[in-house]
Amino acid sequence: MTGIRNVSTPPPTHLLHAVLDAAADAVLLCDDQGAILLANAAARRLMPGLTSIGELTDDPDSFEREWHGRPLRGRRQPVDEGHHVWTVHDCTDEHARAASLAAERERTAFLAEASRRLSASLHRGRCVRTTVELAAAHLADAAVVVLPPSRHRVEWVRALTGSRFETGVMRERDADGVPGLSEALAGFPPVPSRWLDPAQVPGSLLPADFGEIGALLVTPLPGNGVPAGALILARRAPGLFSEMEELQARIFAARAGAAISAAVLYQEQVETTGILQADLLPPELPRIEGLELAGAYRPAKDAARIGGDFYDAFPRTPSLAPGADPAETMVVLGDVCGKGPKAAVLAGKVRQTLRALRLLEGRPDPLLRVLNQALIDPRDRSRFVTLALASMVRDGDGWRVTVASGGHPPPLILRASGGVEPVLARGTLIGVSSTITVETADVTLGPGDLMLLYSDGLFEARGGAGGREAYGEDRLADSLGTCRNMPATAVVERLEQLVSDWINGAGHDDIAMLAVRVPPRVPDYGNGHHHAVNLRRAR
Repeated sequence: MTGIRNVSTPPPTHLLHAVLDAAADAVLLCDDQGAILLANAAARRLMPGLTSIGELTDDPDSFEREWHGRPLRGRRQPVDEGHHVWTVHDCTDEHARAASLAAERERTAFLAEASRRLSASLHRGRCVRTTVELAAAHLADAAVVVLPPSRHRVEWVRALTGSRFETGVMRERDADGVPGLSEALAGFPPVPSRWLDPAQVPGSLLPADFGEIGALLVTPLPGNGVPAGALILARRAPGLFSEMEELQARIFAARAGAAISAAVLYQEQVETTGILQADLLPPELPRIEGLELAGAYRPAKDAARIGGDFYDAFPRTPSLAPGADPAETMVVLGDVCGKGPKAAVLAGKVRQTLRALRLLEGRPDPLLRVLNQALIDPRDRSRFVTLALASMVRDGDGWRVTVASGGHPPPLILRASGGVEPVLARGTLIGVSSTITVETADVTLGPGDLMLLYSDGLFEARGGAGGREAYGEDRLADSLGTCRNMPATAVVERLEQLVSDWINGAGHDDIAMLAVRVPPRVPDYGNGHHHAVNLRRAR
């Protein structure tokens, strides 16, 4: 076994000095008063001119302090009763590594916070304000987001560190005067801060009390194929943004640009969806003299707000056919096969087709036959619709009604006396076969009478005590019978509430109702006549 062993003969003094000089740490030999008797090469470089350890520390055993800009850490080791050795370590590199690690952690935490906050909203304005707020808090004394030009103008949002937001608009040609801004808005690579001249920035871009600009950095906000804008960072202190700061700004700008671009895309999709939905939602019912109209619609998927059930009402209008009678007042309620947007699109097509056809044909049964021909698609037999269509002609205080059915549940009439009776119109589905059967039914609505058109989702709604029983046609007729003397709006609301209580929050098919009521006579005690009143309310 081998090992280190002491030698009996001490090495020469010059060898001992050489050994001490080879040590990486500073080594000081001191007497019991702290006077330095010997210092190796590292000590002489680190602490030139030091004559006593007392100049560094009063602690008898150890110290950590800064000496001429360098962090030092020392430890004392006794040698004999009258001497001791101090080893002193230069901690500059350790502190630099610790500072670098802390800075990297801070940058990572900032970018993580930025990602979290930027992804929390799909609102363009909030994304822009979040970008400005984060940039002003972490990257500069002031931050400005300049949005892409529109009609030769550019919008901007800015903030100083710790202050509120400000917004404004500037001319595009003024924006061109900002160093690097035009390039950033065009999506060109970042312009290094050392190439920008802060003196060229228009005074209106930053607050008047910002003072003189010491450093400027302009960075593109990359979007989805096109730039989402540009980020301007300004500092009061003179000097350039470091390469690491420019890199962090570009990483932040990439995330902010993606968030703003996603918000813009979402906003465009919402606007497009809203425009399309407007034509697919039930229309506002028109005012028709001598009638109350009230409708209710509940799609199977509440989030989509659209579905395959629809209703509409058309007042009497001049006919487009030469020499033909004016198109009579019509009401319709239909149910397209399917649910959701696809069914809603077909429902909208049926509604618009009916609006056009009724100007040429006022009789319900021929109109349904023409509609059937218009809807038949040999490539898709699954696209069909059921509907109840009623043509109405004013007759004194009442109305003569002709009802045609295209495979739809029969309308119910609530008489002013309280009785409930179905309208026995029959027919086949619309849009399946080139030949259909339509059997119309003629009825009369007197003052106080109400006709209810509805979709099968109303009586097929499942609920009750066990949650699986259908509401049923008989229960629907009984419920309608309790609505005697109610305005049309109240009848629809009552039936809707009864069915809602029945299903108790469970899923259901599309549900649509359209109530048409002839206002009751109001006695005129002054001249002995009776008048009808129009109490129409549309939901």
